[in-house]
Amino acid sequence: MTSLDFMDQVEMFTGLTDQQLEAIQNTAEVVEYRKSDPIFKHGETAENLWIVLDGEIQLICESEQSRQKDVCEPLTFISSAQTYGWHCFVPPFEYRLSGYCASRHCRLIRLKKQDLEQMFEKYPEIGYSVMNYTLRAIGTQFQELQDELARRQGQEILSNW
Repeated sequence: MTSLDFMDQVEMFTGLTDQQLEAIQNTAEVVEYRKSDPIFKHGETAENLWIVLDGEIQLICESEQSRQKDVCEPLTFISSAQTYGWHCFVPPFEYRLSGYCASRHCRLIRLKKQDLEQMFEKYPEIGYSVMNYTLRAIGTQFQELQDELARRQGQEILSNW
């Protein structure tokens, strides 16, 4: 079981009351992984929202054909109180990256999409908070993608000059 103090640190749940955090806490399942264990894979149906309790998750871009971790450089790491898996709320409801336990040991909170959706009906404020966070996360990733594309185009223009 996770503490309310920890749940209150999760950005997605900022501003929720103790009662609302308890509702989320009651559906939470703590799962453990060891170094290099896969947690989710690119292209899999996103049925869970993940919150890191302890350890780190390495997010990796893998091609569907090869499924090899060395296809791309690691994109990022997520650590304590950070979330991943908002894809479970956005079509096509698939993970866009693969996640692996990057530390010796990972403890994660798994929140099932189905449980969350039922909770959103009972507590619309929780649904609003989660969806607001989801929209901000999508916006941030879109902005990062635009910046990366602009950077690459700029480099190509300069190299051809």
